[in-house]
Amino acid sequence: MIELKPIYINKYPFTAITVNLPHTTLLVIANNKGYVMCGALDVDLLNEKLANRPIIAGRAIGVKSIEDLQNATLEKVTNASKSYGWAPGMPVEEALLLLAKA
Repeated sequence: MIELKPIYINKYPFTAITVNLPHTTLLVIANNKGYVMCGALDVDLLNEKLANRPIIAGRAIGVKSIEDLQNATLEKVTNASKSYGWAPGMPVEEALLLLAKA
């Protein structure tokens, strides 16, 4: 099952995406500029194989719900996301607000 729902961080809109797969769940919070995802995100692939694309993305690990993801910290970020001030250890909500305000 795939669930899409709007969420707001402060007043800024994002889309929360939950994909239930066998033995795992993919979690994403996104807007039109970038996204944060659960541990399934391969940041190294984005940085190395897709380096020609400025993909703004970050990974948080150990999350089991959209709420967990929203309240987590970034474990790893793409090179392109650093231009928005993203860094490992940053709260996900803070990173998403930087993206929304840019």
